[in-house]
Amino acid sequence: HVHLVESGGGLVQAGGSLRLSCAASGRTFSRDIMGWFRQVLGKEREFVAALRGSDGRTFYEDSVKGRFTISRDNAKNTVYLQMGSLKPEDTAVYYCATDLRSLSWYRASDYGSWGQGTQVTVSS
Repeated sequence: HVHLVESGGGLVQAGGSLRLSCAASGRTFSRDIMGWFRQVLGKEREFVAALRGSDGRTFYEDSVKGRFTISRDNAKNTVYLQMGSLKPEDTAVYYCATDLRSLSWYRASDYGSWGQGTQVTVSS
């Protein structure tokens, strides 16, 4: 059984930084795609970033390119999302996900396992 636990969220001022962590357990994830998504109440969950374990390739949503970096530590079975130059519009609950059932790494509905989420609030 896959278990994902996010941490690192909090309240930060605009322009600040946060690092989110997603600790995975249940099996080895080193070759899997790991994704980060975010959701604002009343809106659909949207893609933020993904990292393909097989070759290390990364993917980013346009609005976070150059500000966010996804990385992983295979020894710790943990994926990170380093967020910088944060903006109020980055405020959301952030989720990590794995068990992608297709090649659509940007599509939330194609991931089979999710964490509980961590709140990120950026004040202006």
